[in-house]
Parts: sequence; structure tokens; C-alpha cells
Amino acid sequence: MAIDRALLDILVCPKCKGDLRLTDQGDGLVCAACRLRYPIKDDIPVMLIDEAVRL
Repeated sequence: MAIDRALLDILVCPKCKGDLRLTDQGDGLVCAACRLRYPIKDDIPVMLIDEAVRL
């Protein structure tokens, strides 16, 4: 099951409150402003700054 489009529309980066985009593989959310990638595990976005991967 993919992440719901309505959920994507309301999610923002927890660090800067900026927009997020889904990765091409659908396994993470990327904040272009912070250059962070938040993983999606078991169809649930992990929106913890400490869990984000620096791009």
C-alpha cells in the first residue's frame, strides 16, 4: 500500500515546516530546503529529525 496522497498534502518538514516530496522509489519524503530525507517504514512516514538522512 502506498502512502495516501491526502496525507502527503498535509505533511510538512518537522524542522523548517517546508514542503515535502515523495522520492522516486516511494520510500521516503524529501525536504529540499533542509536537504533531509525522512524514511517511510511499513507505509508510515517517520517524521523524526533524528531519523532523517542528510542528502
